[in-house]
Amino acid sequence: MSEYQYYEFAAIDWPLAQSEMAKLRAISTRAVITPGGFTNHYEWGDLKADPAEWMRHYFDAFVYSANWCNCHLSLRLPKAAFGKVELRPFITQTTLSAESSDTHWILDWTLDESENYDRFAEDDGSGWIHRLIPVRDELLRGDLRPLYLGWLAAGDALDHDTQEPDVPPGLAELSPAQQALVEFLEIDPDLLEAASTGSAASMPAGDDETTRMTPWLDTWQVSDMKDMLTKLALGHGQEAERQVKSRYAAWLKAQRPVAPNSPRRRVAELRELAQSVAAIRRVREAKAHAKREAERRRQHEAKLRQLMAAPDESWKAADAHAARGGASGYDQAMRILAELAEGYALVSSREAFDRELRRFLVPHARRAALLRRLADAGLWSG
Repeated sequence: MSEYQYYEFAAIDWPLAQSEMAKLRAISTRAVITPGGFTNHYEWGDLKADPAEWMRHYFDAFVYSANWCNCHLSLRLPKAAFGKVELRPFITQTTLSAESSDTHWILDWTLDESENYDRFAEDDGSGWIHRLIPVRDELLRGDLRPLYLGWLAAGDALDHDTQEPDVPPGLAELSPAQQALVEFLEIDPDLLEAASTGSAASMPAGDDETTRMTPWLDTWQVSDMKDMLTKLALGHGQEAERQVKSRYAAWLKAQRPVAPNSPRRRVAELRELAQSVAAIRRVREAKAHAKREAERRRQHEAKLRQLMAAPDESWKAADAHAARGGASGYDQAMRILAELAEGYALVSSREAFDRELRRFLVPHARRAALLRRLADAGLWSG
């Protein structure tokens, strides 16, 4: 099996310039390159560039997937969105890292050496970036759940005495993008449920984004607005947009609710709680399975009782298929005879079925293939 790698980058805050697209094209002649991003996959080859360097200069999001069970998400956010002290508790050696420049944070979520071989054999990597990009907006709005998920994804790599970060609110009610991040990083659902027991309910979403921005706009001074309009008029739209978004991120950060002062748990406690959650889940799943099986049996018995209301019709149908001969005819006859055997056992007796079967076999006694099928199914002993 050949090696397979998928690369997809997205430019969100501002589009790529023609000169930037030309630089990317010089590196890859067959990639799909647009003002909004770069997409390519490789077999027996690799991207002739450093994705981290591209994230510093061109892009706001990056998804990578390889068929040796490795995948990676990278997001670039304005530096004002987080302070180093805020990020530090979530950083791990394996699953979540952060790099800073003068203007941005670049956050990286990594799944390395997954054991879900079927996923990476079937998943070509496309589609993930569209599911995961909303995580960036959530982070900009002060939602810390994606960071906690990055920490939690470290799982067994965490020392059992390590304390968890402060648990953000709403961990039990993840957004679609956060649920996609859980799937992307293959976070243990029992561990996630255990962790969510320490999470307060999420804050109400309120109105749409425009309405939520109104209090922020009220904080602007007229001089600041004139400065931004001047930049726009002079053709410095990208610079103005970056400054506005950075300022908005800083304001959102200041509005972020203070988490309740609840004790932080050790990883060992989370693992023990996850075992309890798993035990409860197995009981719940067993009950659900038993309920489904009971319903299946009820429906099957109803079907058999309906069949036994006029069994002669089924015997005639089995006779017609047997008379036709061939593997298909015998298989069809066997399907009907097996249902008749169940029906007689349910409403009459096995002896009654055996009597009818002997009568059925009189014209088919020389059909060795049919008799062999009956014997293998335990319906006839010769």
